[in-house]
Amino acid sequence: MNSAPANEFGRKLNEVLEKKSSMNFSFIPGIKAVKSRLIEAVSTNHVAHAQLFIGKPGSLNLPLALAYATFLHCQNKQAGDACGTCAACTKSLKYIHPDTSFVFPLGNVKGDKDEDRFKADILKTWRSFLLEQPFGDLGDWIAFYGGEDKQALISREESREIIKTLSLKPFESPYKVMIIWQPELMHPSASNGILKILEEPPANTFFILVTNAVEKLLPTIISRTQLVQVPLLEDEEVGEYLDQREVSVERKNEIIALAEGNLNFAIKLIDSEQDHYQDRFSNWMRASFKRDYLKMVSLSDEFHELDKLDQRNFLSYSLTMIREAALQFSGAVKLNRVKGSEVKFIQDFSKQLNVVRAEKINTLVSEATYHLERNGSPRMIFLDLSLQISSVFKT
Repeated sequence: MNSAPANEFGRKLNEVLEKKSSMNFSFIPGIKAVKSRLIEAVSTNHVAHAQLFIGKPGSLNLPLALAYATFLHCQNKQAGDACGTCAACTKSLKYIHPDTSFVFPLGNVKGDKDEDRFKADILKTWRSFLLEQPFGDLGDWIAFYGGEDKQALISREESREIIKTLSLKPFESPYKVMIIWQPELMHPSASNGILKILEEPPANTFFILVTNAVEKLLPTIISRTQLVQVPLLEDEEVGEYLDQREVSVERKNEIIALAEGNLNFAIKLIDSEQDHYQDRFSNWMRASFKRDYLKMVSLSDEFHELDKLDQRNFLSYSLTMIREAALQFSGAVKLNRVKGSEVKFIQDFSKQLNVVRAEKINTLVSEATYHLERNGSPRMIFLDLSLQISSVFKT
């Protein structure tokens, strides 16, 4: 465990953690090839007017889009990053640059009856979220503004706001940048409403769409954008981040295995007082296999008592264990990431699985995660999941 940052990334990272600063390219671990392509596009004046940053949940496509907007506006661009000190960067790093606009999903929260004042307040909340949770995901954002009981969407009226905003000339920068986060959550009317301006935006206007579910987007939106694939981090890159935190070597290796490149999940595992989940998962699978309904009910009650973070973490852990067991029974043991006591458990658990069972259980757990994030009853979701897994074992 390092007591001080060993490199430039470590130094920048500590600045983020201590000052709650936002990020330049240098603040973002990994994905060097993607960053280089974006920097080259700006340097050679070949920036596409609409780009779609595609990444799996946990990828750093939103931080990358924010750093990209900062670089576009920077008045003193360096060889590989924004300067971070010019007037434009000072504003961009606080997310208050007047030529960067944001569109993001929001639940039907009760706000100020004065619409303009409500928009100003929610934008202030959004900026605080970006500063305090630079690697946060949709669930974090919903929890941050207090909308857990409502599904977050981008309303149909938003397309008119986008067109209205972009009809204005830039205030300070040569460019206007419109960042749309989670465009897959746009109301169909809003999606259709931006097609024309997406294809033919005003001069020096750039759209950056950031998605974690490209398959849910309209094909007409995808066809109008340049695709930028943003991969999850490598294990070494997650490890580099963990080296800057007070994490034991054993815990670090466990987090790396569980996170599978998802830095946001890795951060939550650092802060979570979880019990490594192995005993809970093995008891759950044993009860489901034996069709021990009383135990399933008891485990559902225990699951209900966990906080939302632990519930999500446990289901993520379950998906990891299913994957590890699938690698075991398929003979690809060299790809296994588990260590210690988990190895013996995976060896035993894999004997009860085959391709069909593993695929079905994986799908069921993923669906349960989806419903949990949309604020279904944890007790009912987990009990239903247990009964369905029991049926899979039975067949």
